[in-house]
Amino acid sequence: MPGDRRLDQIALLLAEERVRPSKAKALAEPIRAAGGHRWTGIYDVDVPTGLVSNIAWSGSGPPEYRTFPITKGLTSRAIASKKAINVGDVADDPDYLTAMATTRSEIIIPVLDATGDRVLGTIDVESERSHAFDAATQEQLERCAEALSSFWSL
Repeated sequence: MPGDRRLDQIALLLAEERVRPSKAKALAEPIRAAGGHRWTGIYDVDVPTGLVSNIAWSGSGPPEYRTFPITKGLTSRAIASKKAINVGDVADDPDYLTAMATTRSEIIIPVLDATGDRVLGTIDVESERSHAFDAATQEQLERCAEALSSFWSL
């Protein structure tokens, strides 16, 4: 969507001099706030070690699993497919790793390198409402992920 304020904020934040966790937290905030989401996390994907690690979040508190294997959770599907995983009711999904007891829907957006061949990280957005992420929201979050790809090369 042209003029998406989040994308402008992300570009400004990426240009700022900050330590990495502080910058990641600052980047998570406009993604969460602009969409009115309850919680947003930014994660590193480290294929050589086989781990996904939370860098920062915006919302009520840390996720239950700050670090977990690449092969676990909804994130594993986003990494394997290099596509967004949008689950309308996490109670119906056997891959869901409980991050917060009140989460009802979750979307995981992979952040890809410039070639689109490698997942660098993910954006994880959670809601206490079922089916909270429609196609337009998913598209907006995918654009945020594209804008964030340079975060991993800073």
